[in-house]
Amino acid sequence: MIDLSELRNQIDDIDRQIVELYEKRMAVSSQVAEYKIETGKKVFDKEREDSKLETLKGLTHNDFNSHGIEELFQQIMSMSRKLQYQLLTKKGVVGRLPFTQVEHLEKKNVRVVFQGVEGAYSQAAMKAFFGDEITSFHVKQWRDALGAISEGMADFAVLPIENSTAGFVSEIYDLLMKYDDYIVGEQTIRIEHKLLGCPGAKLEDIRSVYSHEQGLMQCEQYLNRHRNWTQTALENTAASAKKVAQDQDKSQAAIASAIAGEAFGLEVLDENICENDVNSTRFIIVSNQRIFEKDAKKISICFELPHHSGSLYNILSHFIYNNLNMSKIESRPLPGRNWEYRFFVDFEGNLNDSAVKNAIRGITEEAANMKILGNY
Repeated sequence: MIDLSELRNQIDDIDRQIVELYEKRMAVSSQVAEYKIETGKKVFDKEREDSKLETLKGLTHNDFNSHGIEELFQQIMSMSRKLQYQLLTKKGVVGRLPFTQVEHLEKKNVRVVFQGVEGAYSQAAMKAFFGDEITSFHVKQWRDALGAISEGMADFAVLPIENSTAGFVSEIYDLLMKYDDYIVGEQTIRIEHKLLGCPGAKLEDIRSVYSHEQGLMQCEQYLNRHRNWTQTALENTAASAKKVAQDQDKSQAAIASAIAGEAFGLEVLDENICENDVNSTRFIIVSNQRIFEKDAKKISICFELPHHSGSLYNILSHFIYNNLNMSKIESRPLPGRNWEYRFFVDFEGNLNDSAVKNAIRGITEEAANMKILGNY
């Protein structure tokens, strides 16, 4: 019988050779980076890498090894690219990203737009972030808010991006791609939904309930106990309260905040209608300026990927290699392209950090339509 310790010794010897050859390969990659710096060539050459992989696979003797060699050299090539990106960053080739650093955002005497009507949660988020020394106005739809800052009617817009119960607000992600606007801040507020009705209405009178679709989702378990109620989604929770107040129909109720109820003269018919005791919504502060605060700690980006095995893994490896903590990832389908997606990623960092510049350089070259959505 073959001695196990001897076999392990052989593996150890082979591994030492692999490490030695790997370091030799990285040294040559450094020289390649120097050449590309001098000539201005891009680091990622997909055609060259695909051709190389096919050649290497042809050197193996069975399908298992062929697949293994492909995976192994994909990783080696990926590490080689990351080394080259790092050297480019050190040489200053990456340069400054197209964002301007500011000490602090101006929060006084600015114009701020929010979606909804008086009493909307967006208004509460706006006041929590900016305070009262501002000029504010509201619009009916989220796209109208982004349009207002794009056209210079407002300096900032406040938009919901994620709820701890119902998840992300998909339409906001799509709109961030349509407008040349950028995230410059965020504000999280506690969401405390109430069932609101006309004065004198009772719970047993209710036949129809109105709210924003997110509000209906956040109170799904409660609404499931009242299956005879018709549910209708409106543009936001406060608008739902306004409708119930205007109609003065005791069979109608709205899911909205107590502030909205007070604003429109409604009574609270039921409290604690959201099963999540810590239900919160994160709002983003958006500007048409590419700016970020000096102490900004979160970056949001998006990019598109083909429907290929390992494509997302290869992109996410840039965060691992540069020791960047990714805190969130979402995906949205690309219109007109089945099974291809746009990915939205949040990670910790500042645009001045060399590790961030290194990762962004790699993702920009290897993914399609990479966009920095903001640093805040």
